[in-house]
Amino acid sequence: MTVKIRPYRKGGWEVDIMIRLDNGQRYRERRRAPVESKSGALRWGQQRERYLLTHGPDSAAPAKTTSPGLEVETEKKEVPTFAEFAPRFLEGYAKANRHKPSTIEGTEKNLRVHVLPAFGDRRLDELTQEDIQRFKGQRTHLANKTVNHHLSLMRCMFTAAVEWGVIEQMPVELKRLKVTKTTMDFYDFDDFEALVSAASEIDRRVLLMVLLGGEAGLRSGEIRALEWSSIDFRRRMLTVERSEYQGHVTLPKHDKIRQVPMTTRLTEALRAHRHEHGPRVLYKEDGSSLARHTLREWLTPACLDANVRYRSPHCLRHTFCSHLAMRGAPVRAIQELAGHADLKTTQRYMHLTPAALEGAIRLLEQPSPSFAGRGDIMETPCPG
Repeated sequence: MTVKIRPYRKGGWEVDIMIRLDNGQRYRERRRAPVESKSGALRWGQQRERYLLTHGPDSAAPAKTTSPGLEVETEKKEVPTFAEFAPRFLEGYAKANRHKPSTIEGTEKNLRVHVLPAFGDRRLDELTQEDIQRFKGQRTHLANKTVNHHLSLMRCMFTAAVEWGVIEQMPVELKRLKVTKTTMDFYDFDDFEALVSAASEIDRRVLLMVLLGGEAGLRSGEIRALEWSSIDFRRRMLTVERSEYQGHVTLPKHDKIRQVPMTTRLTEALRAHRHEHGPRVLYKEDGSSLARHTLREWLTPACLDANVRYRSPHCLRHTFCSHLAMRGAPVRAIQELAGHADLKTTQRYMHLTPAALEGAIRLLEQPSPSFAGRGDIMETPCPG
């Protein structure tokens, strides 16, 4: 029993399967893989081999030639609908790959709210390009990025169905919508200082929330899950190693554990907040763990007292990255401190306030550098 793959000159992969049937005869099948990658073609060939060993070749379906020297054996399959395949996809893809609980919940919601109402009764292999375009056209009320998430989910479903032998090939091409690059919203320097001052007057917990987001760059789930064991007061270092989502504690996003040096203000606020309620840094008034909405409830009155526009708690993290960028921190350092998996995410924060732009223009009013004059250029005489 062997499975070999060979590249075609014009792209794609030939899968060559050789097995021995129950009657002792040798059976060979060569087919064009329905996937583009080499590893995917090998996995598909191994799945096809297992199918042939279990069910045998379909003698009722005649072989046909699609290109010289390549015989393809066709077989009739009962292809499931989107609604029938969705539970299998959630279990065999999202949960089997150990996606975070928040990711699994988001996948299930997008299936239930968007994909299944549109295509639930359709078979996976019968979608057309027009169906996809109609799907996009019916969602003009959603942001392009949101629609692209739905298209990516469908692509994952099709890819899994191909790799699992449910369908032969991708039925449609899923072209993403163009997304305009946007800068992140954040609290400017004065607004952030006003917010810190207002939070300190309300409650030490509110102050800590503002500082953990704005001066350490923690996400909301990381703030809720932060424990005293992750704080080193001697080295003034905070380790971000947990995140919480609806009672589930996991690693931070992208599974990136990171260390963040603490500012003096954050260190002092943490020292002043030491308690014996439990291992976590922040609890509610009654000693229970924070819920997802708790941080919003804490931030709202602080924004009102500071007379600044309310932004979500996650905007504190945007503030952390933006302030570092505006103060000249290297982009790689910001990436490490924020725990970004992709440098492109960090580059979205490399924008400047109007005051910084004005300072850049003032550089043009300074004296010219000494090397700019032609008199500084020395000519080397030619030999001879």
